[in-house]
Amino acid sequence: MKKRPGYLLLVLLAVAVAGKSFAQDSGQTKRFHIALFIPLYLDSVFDENSSYKQGMNFPKYLNSGLEFYEGTKLAIDSLQKEGLPLDIQVYDSKSEKMPITFVVNSNEFQHTDLVIGHVTANESKMLANVVAKKNIPFINATYPNDAGVTNNPDFVILNSTLHTHCAAIYRFIQRNYPLAPVIVFRKKGAQEDKLKSYFEDLSRTTAAVSLKIKYVTLEDNIDSAEVKDALDDASNTVCIAGSLDVNFGQQLTQVLASLYTEHPSVIFAMPTWWDATNFTRPEYKGPEIFYSTPFYLSPSHKLVMSIQNLFKTKFYSRPTDMVFRGYETMYHFAHLLVLNDKNIGSSLSDKRFKVFTDFDIQPVLDPKTSTLDYFENKKIYFVKKVDGNVVTVY
Repeated sequence: MKKRPGYLLLVLLAVAVAGKSFAQDSGQTKRFHIALFIPLYLDSVFDENSSYKQGMNFPKYLNSGLEFYEGTKLAIDSLQKEGLPLDIQVYDSKSEKMPITFVVNSNEFQHTDLVIGHVTANESKMLANVVAKKNIPFINATYPNDAGVTNNPDFVILNSTLHTHCAAIYRFIQRNYPLAPVIVFRKKGAQEDKLKSYFEDLSRTTAAVSLKIKYVTLEDNIDSAEVKDALDDASNTVCIAGSLDVNFGQQLTQVLASLYTEHPSVIFAMPTWWDATNFTRPEYKGPEIFYSTPFYLSPSHKLVMSIQNLFKTKFYSRPTDMVFRGYETMYHFAHLLVLNDKNIGSSLSDKRFKVFTDFDIQPVLDPKTSTLDYFENKKIYFVKKVDGNVVTVY
């Protein structure tokens, strides 16, 4: 909405001026300390007098971190009302004055019982290495990769890795389309090669009947005749878009839609498609499109509707996925911390503090040594869209 940048600027000003610490007074002697790392970029948008430096502009790179922060703040309000004995410190992971390397060596950080991060690959690995030495649980809320982390039972990945998505897609097709021909349409690229290797490994190691997958490599400008030649004339072909490139996926979907009457197909997308908006347009009508996601927000969920109404009436805006992700990460894991102290690993299957999504956090083992590398959320939802509308969620 048009007023959204103004709302985010108000949030940014509030963070810069009011500070970033939250505490709840309680009669309990044991207090729990949470360190929250979020990319706020305060140093780059405010001067030493807390004056905004960007003029009439609001850089898009600020959005994700601010929305995640706003979600965690709403969760903190809920936790304070419940009286949980928490001290929460928010750190700007992009701070020039207090970089992460400075924070983790500060006296304040030494009291930390839980780390939650909206992080990049390098930040994720750095924090994982630090907390491993201190036995502090670290919840990587956003980055969908292990970042090279191994042998760290305190590290939890919430945003499922690409391999987990591919495994879920493979099993879903096995269950629902066991006899259908399967084609992976891909383009040239290292990421595409990795996707292909994941599906090939799954075919070799599956305990059930393996899928018969054909791989077709297309040029950047997709030739519809080449796609048509690859499709099975008599069957409802399962087509997997074997690339994270959303533009490639949209081109492929448009071509498959144009061929749908003569060559019906269903399309499985990569998780990067969840934010694509063009699929409501007429040229994409016809095929069923499935995309996988570890986070699903039911539009009828009372808290979802409450937060949406709050943003609509107070901010003239609509909350994004990051708002809800920030809320449920903070609320869920703060409760587990109070329940089990730093031994969160023993309660990762606890469903009592579910907010929006069903986390299925499982240990990931080193295939060579069978030792625990980290924990990962293995819950994958499948959202089916037809003509741009969500019709089923699995």
